[in-house]
Amino acid sequence: MACSFYFTVLSLSYLPLLFQATVGSSDQQMVVAQSTPEDHVFKIAIFADLHFGEDAWTDWGPEQDVNSIKVMSSVLENESPDFVVYLGDVITANNIPIANASLYWDQALSPTRSRGIPWASVFGNHDDAPFEWPIEWFAAPGIPRLLCPVQNSSYSILGEECSFRGTSRLELMKNEMDNNVLSLSRTGPEGLWPGISNYVLPVLSNDKPLVHLYFLDSGGGTYPEVVSTAQADWFKHVSEEINPDGRVPELVFWHIPSKAYRKVAPKFRIHKPCVGSINKEKVAAQEAEMGIMKILVKRPSIKAVFVGHNHGLDWCCPYRKLWLCFARHTGYGGYGNWARGSRILQINDDPFSISSWIRMEDGSVHSEVILS
Repeated sequence: MACSFYFTVLSLSYLPLLFQATVGSSDQQMVVAQSTPEDHVFKIAIFADLHFGEDAWTDWGPEQDVNSIKVMSSVLENESPDFVVYLGDVITANNIPIANASLYWDQALSPTRSRGIPWASVFGNHDDAPFEWPIEWFAAPGIPRLLCPVQNSSYSILGEECSFRGTSRLELMKNEMDNNVLSLSRTGPEGLWPGISNYVLPVLSNDKPLVHLYFLDSGGGTYPEVVSTAQADWFKHVSEEINPDGRVPELVFWHIPSKAYRKVAPKFRIHKPCVGSINKEKVAAQEAEMGIMKILVKRPSIKAVFVGHNHGLDWCCPYRKLWLCFARHTGYGGYGNWARGSRILQINDDPFSISSWIRMEDGSVHSEVILS
């Protein structure tokens, strides 16, 4: 018998409502992904640090966006996931001199959308960062003639479509939600703003809870790089409301690693119990710990946390009774020349298990690990 998976998005009252055969932009949302009869698995591909719009005024920048689309396309073709997570730094807003950076955000979503795969996104530190004026613009030959794209894909020179004010998190998220029926992203409770993208997606398998996916905005860009006390309290309240006995496994996604990642980081080479292939830089952690990790380690249903941000790290390491994992740098934008790829999660329904591996752009697979 085939195994059906359902997503629901909790409303601000935290009531898990399931709408039959409905996909839309309401606060409660569901999409069905049908697996093959022999599989009974739910698969997630994580795209981290795409950095679309990098050096948008050069020839190099748009070429990197094309290359990033090739990476995502390769992963999607090889893995055929049921769901995709965009794990922050979807765009490099500090390099984008146009009025609406959603145009670049939309490009980043295109490989997933064109294949009819639902997705959810969470913000990183570059997604709404203020525009940074390149110092070379003020030397000969001076400020370049900017090509600023408009909605109909034509171009205008320094017209009203050009802007250096940036696009806010709220604008980016609302644009994604309003224009993509497959997007399960949410702005989150207003009480947690300026953090946007704080929400939870319960996944149902054959009408029974399979796993809960939590998304948190770890800040950066226009405000400090933290998961706030208010977010930690919100998570505690919601998780106890929808999963009071902790019977349903839970996974957490945010962009910037917590300070706990520094405690488990491998020294030089990656060795057991950690699993991964690159450990080329120090963990660039959040500015402060506001309580979320204390809550997570006390909750046995939490199986793993997934972050991006560090392009030269792709390991998973155990921390207390859960796993702390980096995704793999997916985009050709951003720093570093390490090979691109994507962390894959596979959740087996019967018997239950969570496993993960890295799928590279060239199709190879490595760093397989059992997370539960």
